[in-house]
Amino acid sequence: MRIGHTVGKVAAWLAVIVTLALAALVIFIVTFDWNRARPWIDDKVSDAIGRQFAINGDLRIDWRRPVSEQGWRAWVPWPRFSAHDVTIANPDWARTKHFAALDMISFEVEALPLIARRIVIPAIDLVNPSVDLERIKDGRVNWTLKLKRPAQPGRWTLDLHQVAFAQGHLGYYDQQKQFDLSAVVDTLGQPIPFDAVVKQQQALAQHESARAVGPAGQKKLAAQARSGPAQPAVPASGAEAASRVSAAASQAVAAASHAAATTSRTTIAPAASGPSMASSAPAAPASGATASATTSASTGASTGTTSAASAGVGTYTIGWTVKGTYRKGAVAGTGKIGNVLELQGAQHPFPVQADLRFGDTHLALVGTLTDPAHLAAVDLRLWLAGTSMAKLYDVTGITLPETAPYATDGRLVGQFRASGNVFKYEDFTGRVGGSDINGSLVYVSREPRPLLSGTLVSKLLQFSDLAPLIGADTNASKARRGAAVAQPANKALPVEAFRTDRWKKIDADVRLTGRRIVKTASLPITDLSTHVVLHDGVLTLNPLNFGVAGGTLASNIHLDGSGMPLKGRFSLQARHLKLKQLFPTFPVMQTALGEVNGDAALSATGNSPAALAATSNGEVKTLVTDGTVSLLLMEAAGLNVANVVYEKLFGTRDVRINCGVADFVVTNGVLDSRVFALDTEDAVIGMDGTVNLRDETMNLTIHPHTKGFRVISLRSPLYVTGSFKQPHVGVKAGALIARGGAAIGLGLLNPLASLLALLQPGRSRSLPCGQMLADMEQRPTAPPPGVRQGKKAVPAYMNAPLAASAASAPAGAEPGHSTRANRGSAHDR
Repeated sequence: MRIGHTVGKVAAWLAVIVTLALAALVIFIVTFDWNRARPWIDDKVSDAIGRQFAINGDLRIDWRRPVSEQGWRAWVPWPRFSAHDVTIANPDWARTKHFAALDMISFEVEALPLIARRIVIPAIDLVNPSVDLERIKDGRVNWTLKLKRPAQPGRWTLDLHQVAFAQGHLGYYDQQKQFDLSAVVDTLGQPIPFDAVVKQQQALAQHESARAVGPAGQKKLAAQARSGPAQPAVPASGAEAASRVSAAASQAVAAASHAAATTSRTTIAPAASGPSMASSAPAAPASGATASATTSASTGASTGTTSAASAGVGTYTIGWTVKGTYRKGAVAGTGKIGNVLELQGAQHPFPVQADLRFGDTHLALVGTLTDPAHLAAVDLRLWLAGTSMAKLYDVTGITLPETAPYATDGRLVGQFRASGNVFKYEDFTGRVGGSDINGSLVYVSREPRPLLSGTLVSKLLQFSDLAPLIGADTNASKARRGAAVAQPANKALPVEAFRTDRWKKIDADVRLTGRRIVKTASLPITDLSTHVVLHDGVLTLNPLNFGVAGGTLASNIHLDGSGMPLKGRFSLQARHLKLKQLFPTFPVMQTALGEVNGDAALSATGNSPAALAATSNGEVKTLVTDGTVSLLLMEAAGLNVANVVYEKLFGTRDVRINCGVADFVVTNGVLDSRVFALDTEDAVIGMDGTVNLRDETMNLTIHPHTKGFRVISLRSPLYVTGSFKQPHVGVKAGALIARGGAAIGLGLLNPLASLLALLQPGRSRSLPCGQMLADMEQRPTAPPPGVRQGKKAVPAYMNAPLAASAASAPAGAEPGHSTRANRGSAHDR
């Protein structure tokens, strides 16, 4: 009995001691000033993260009964930690003092899971969090913490349920990418469905498109989207419709903002689980007439409403605004993202949305990220609009040509791979000035340069929209797209320099087709096709083909921009150009038959079209085969007053063209007419002189020689002088004055005798067409860029008097016979 009594007393004392110890511990925990532990906590955390950590304000631990637990578990208190004025320091090279700062952080920890080494935090409250992200030129970043691994790794796990905050601030400064941005991040108060954000962004993008290409262009863009293979049906477009849709879609956002303003504590919690999706097959759902291109590409235009939840896409819970600079240009925008706690999951597509303006370039997107923690893939609907596609270089780093104002709408699918990221802008539609543009582009991130490839098609191409490509647009257009150089008033050739420094940043392989070209009535161009290849700073357009006047104009352009100055080589073949269609606004040419064919080979150096023309060397050859032309035109060119009056009174008849050739030698930008002759039934016309591309002037003399007998003829040589911008065409005064003076002198003696001075006997015979066309069979040549073109002798038949030219013609040959015999090879060479 005594032993049992002793054991009972020992047990009682042990119980009292344990109870007192626990009571003392509880009293200590409750009454202890935890601020005394701040230096120890600061040192331990600083050592663990490799960055100075400090709790500068009050540190408290409180105990609360969990309201979410039932039964005996509800009697186990949870500790609640709170710390005020918490900071994490930046490295000494950063421009700001703190990497992160919080006015306060507080959270509860479930007590019982600690026994199993699980840290379960139902919620973390952040008050005014602020984060500063920086990267400097040498590649150092401040967001990489040197976490210290424990000597004996434990098996503790962290389970975080919710993150709640009122408002956060984010700064991003990147010297490599030239970003200097500040953002304000806040929860939306209540989740916003994916579909509502798609509708809103589509309406805003349509409004921006109308600003870029005008309301009429935006309506055409909407029509393209409706008819495109991968675009959804679009409601009534234009700024007015965009405003209506935007107002309706904004109601959900307004409601969320109101809830955020009236809620004292906003939270971010994991979304309900939905159907899992493979990371290699991201999805961007859409709804009804405003469905995204992602869904319509795979299922066609839908008629019902597909909810975001049913497609496994989370809702938007966080909104942000940003402003700052990018490459010294102003940046501003807004956006939304999903639950940040889902960034660690790869099962559900993570929703993102952004509406940004980089200077006068507008970029908008809405869609999903797959496995966002590792950036496995993106699937977005992307809108772009601006004054020139060349300005996208500052936003994306992709070299694109100068264009008229543009707007595009398409689907961007990206895959992030170790071998190189791949982005596809699929089945997009767009407007560039007054032209439509459709197609797909693929961007591959590779070494030593990325590659842009694809196919573009324009069903209706305004020829004027091609002018900015070479700086040939107006000064007003240059000002709109921000060109640094204005075109001088006295210059016809574009002086705007090519941006060859950008050519070395990317390779390209793109095919462009313009099925129908809208032009002025005086420009007989019908279609366009080209293959653009850019490799290591060398740009080639091979071929660059136009349909012209019922024929073809085929060219090959090679521009080597890898060094300074740019070196260019050009070849051109004109085939079967119809005379009648070459001059559609010239009434007297509408009865003309016959064709024009030609070849050119040139080389040059210079960094603008004007500089290339001023240094060009090579040859230009053209020929006109047998056909007919209005006699009215021929007589008017010869100033035969009597015949012009006769034709106007009594109608016209046609004159047969036997042949016509022009052979120019180009030396340092000066075209010298080595051969120029036109042979018709009624006259032989020659020309000599030069065309100077350096100062854009002409000095030409045209010599008409009649074959028949003319009465009251005032035929005299014509001159063409002046600049390309202001040419002057007139009659050589000397011969005209001499003929008129002789008529006056004879008239003083006898009025009838004055007619003798105005009689024009035929003194020319047909040109040796066969020999001339055979000479034109030799292809033109050009020296290497920068090498002066050598002189070429003028053919003997051009040095001989035109009156004797027939002697060199084949015996028995009729005018035009040799032309017909040689036409086939001349056309098809």
